[in-house]
Amino acid sequence: MTPTPAPALHLRGVVLPEAEHRDLWVRDGVVTYEPVPGAPTVGSGWILPGLVDLHCHVGLAADGAVPDDVAEQQALTDRDTGVLLIRDAGSAADTRWIDARDDLPRIVRAGRHIARTKRYLRNFGWEIEPEDLVAYVEQEARRSDGWVKLVGDWIDRDKGDLSPCWPRWALDAAIARAHELGARVTAHVFGEDALPDLIGAGIDGIEHGTGLSDDLLSLMAERGVALVPTLVLVDNFPKFASQGEVKFPGYAAHMRALHERRHQNARDAFDAGVPLFAGTDAGGQLPHGLVAREVLEFVAAGIPAEAAVAAASWKARSYLLGGTGLLDEGATADLCVYADDPRVSPETLLDPVRIVLRGRVVR
Repeated sequence: MTPTPAPALHLRGVVLPEAEHRDLWVRDGVVTYEPVPGAPTVGSGWILPGLVDLHCHVGLAADGAVPDDVAEQQALTDRDTGVLLIRDAGSAADTRWIDARDDLPRIVRAGRHIARTKRYLRNFGWEIEPEDLVAYVEQEARRSDGWVKLVGDWIDRDKGDLSPCWPRWALDAAIARAHELGARVTAHVFGEDALPDLIGAGIDGIEHGTGLSDDLLSLMAERGVALVPTLVLVDNFPKFASQGEVKFPGYAAHMRALHERRHQNARDAFDAGVPLFAGTDAGGQLPHGLVAREVLEFVAAGIPAEAAVAAASWKARSYLLGGTGLLDEGATADLCVYADDPRVSPETLLDPVRIVLRGRVVR
């Protein structure tokens, strides 16, 4: 069955980030600045490239993979808050069916988490030993959309605290193989000790990264290694600490200390020039639809509002898909309209006036 062509649309307002007051039309699902006679006006205000959640888990919940109808609701929740592009940072579910749905956000997948045996959340990832890391990275690189997700550290029950999951020799070989296959690699890391080997081995991104030092931030900036600090997730560290307090008091104290420095850590990364992007970690411990809250957390950390918005919009789109990430002539019409300038009033991201996905009004 041939899809019905997207109708022509007209919007008027200040197009960001250029901040030019313009008339924008949508024709055949793409942006044009050439007038389209008869196109109905569907929105006016501050027009922003569609939001991005760079750390999201569609198809995943606290106990593992979810049925398709639950994954659909997760994706719709993200979409209805303005998130039109997602990097799925690891999922045990097969969500390829979403690609055929024009009404759901585009997903760039990182395959399934690759974790050390008994060193991660049950039913989430592959649990393997270091000698198998290259083979599993190769497998997930081929299955994914150009990303691989490692679990870099987790609680070691023998030590009673966070501990690295992989030796350096395994990381060197695995990350090199991913790069040979054209895939980028990112890793979950809460603590300090796993970071030097991951960054030294040439990783492309760090998720959470609450244990980063000034020296490592400088190295990340030099190499273009991205950070997704997931501040809305990190705000739950005191809860995680309480859950492990009785058996692992050292871990609990460590998690509280990491929580205390979460805002300083993100601000230091920004000041160092590390590419910083917004992600929520929705789907495991948190509900979907929290990217606007993550932007507000960036601002609370002292990151300028315009940079915080860019980290969840045009800069994130460019990072994932290439190109400018802007609403240029001929760009896919994925955009949101807001009542106020989000660079001045970022809380306006909580309430989009209009959402257009692939040239169709979805809200």
